[in-house]
Amino acid sequence: MSYNWNWNIFWELSPEGTGTYLDLLLQGLWTTIVVSIFAWTIALVMGFSIGVLRTLPSRIGQGFGTAYVEFFRNIPLLVQLFLWYFVLPEIVPASAGLWLKQMSDAPFYTAIFGLGLFTSARVAVQVQAGIESLPVGQRMAGTALGLTTAQTYRHVLLPRAVRVILPPLTSEFLNLIKNSSVALTIGLLELTARTRAMQEYSFQVFEAFTAATILYLVLNMIVVTGMRFLERRVAVPGMIAEH
Repeated sequence: MSYNWNWNIFWELSPEGTGTYLDLLLQGLWTTIVVSIFAWTIALVMGFSIGVLRTLPSRIGQGFGTAYVEFFRNIPLLVQLFLWYFVLPEIVPASAGLWLKQMSDAPFYTAIFGLGLFTSARVAVQVQAGIESLPVGQRMAGTALGLTTAQTYRHVLLPRAVRVILPPLTSEFLNLIKNSSVALTIGLLELTARTRAMQEYSFQVFEAFTAATILYLVLNMIVVTGMRFLERRVAVPGMIAEH
């Protein structure tokens, strides 16, 4: 049996009654973008905090940072999302569990939280590597100037480390965008979930996934272009090899 190609399917009304099939995909794309941005914010805040902890001259700080990274990095993302979405409401107090179960847009918030924490462990490793790649004299210079540890990190170490780790952070952001598709398993209607809905409604599987592929490529190219522009703007001559 030959496949019936129909590229006009994108302009036909979807059964959901929210517009055309193209509108359906764009709604999923918008959800992917919003979830990715909020999750990336959590990943950066937690990742930088844990990354700094792992470089402090404190066994307690290093131990906590190491435990955090090993926990979130070594458990598959799918398992973590299931734990946050299905298990957490069952182990917290009954009133809190009921609130979590009845919360509107629970898949949306769970995806942001789960993706953010999962990615933060990877960001933390990048931050640690960036700080440790700097000459030891940088930290000693801060101490010699009378700066506190917090001031040394804020004014000396982190501004230079960030410039070093921007390329790998770009990769982590791209991975986060792609990993957001896993959230369809907890009911988040992001781009991949909307694509599957389109092919189930219309049976035009190739058209649906071709469109999704193009949308993912365009989104990722925008991110790569933006991050490369940022890298050039903040680059310090001699710190990073020219590409």
